[in-house]
Amino acid sequence: MEINKYIDHTNLKAFATHEDIKKLCEEAKNNHFETVCVNPYYVSYAKEELKDSNVNVCTVIGFPLGQNITAVKEYEAITAIEDGADEIDMVINIAALKDKDYDYVKQEIEDIRDAIDGHTLKVIIETCYLTKEEIIKMTEICNDTFVNFIKTSTGFGTKGAQLEDVELINEHKSEVLEIKASGGIKTEEDALKFINAGATRLGTSSGVEIMKNCNCEHDCDCHEHKCEHDNCKCKGE
Repeated sequence: MEINKYIDHTNLKAFATHEDIKKLCEEAKNNHFETVCVNPYYVSYAKEELKDSNVNVCTVIGFPLGQNITAVKEYEAITAIEDGADEIDMVINIAALKDKDYDYVKQEIEDIRDAIDGHTLKVIIETCYLTKEEIIKMTEICNDTFVNFIKTSTGFGTKGAQLEDVELINEHKSEVLEIKASGGIKTEEDALKFINAGATRLGTSSGVEIMKNCNCEHDCDCHEHKCEHDNCKCKGE
């Protein structure tokens, strides 16, 4: 297991500057993270910064409240793909879910899935606002719509990822649906707990700190993931 390949290295702060995003991209390249996750404004910039690397660009749609109408979310998603985004993290309409308007929630997901033409789609359900029954229902909808990931949180809600929510999703998801845990994941211990619970992607702004926690005592640069020792913690041991 290589923890770095689970990480979407994230900066979604309202005040993030170009210099901040440049630093984010450099850190992602040095640590061989799976993606950087940035606001739509920075997609084209991040794509250019990462052009000579294997790090993908992820962005957020309908963020963070999910209350835009479907047409707006669809336009956001299409524009982001045109700007170079490889992955889309979309916030559901939580109000529609609370109203039990499941057809609306499902149709919106399908419309955006179809609009991005095969690119990775992660559906953010914001678990902190949902009951267990609603989490299960959203897992079932994500199963039925064949999206790539169900994602726990925006990081802007009252709580981030909770282990019990990931475990609940893992009990009800299909074999092909993956889980992204996000919000509040700050240490290697946190990362491993969520991975062991079933998450295959982690949204975090603490990726560099997570990778620096290796104490394998070998002469290696674990924070840059250059270590090749089998028992190195940077490999998830």
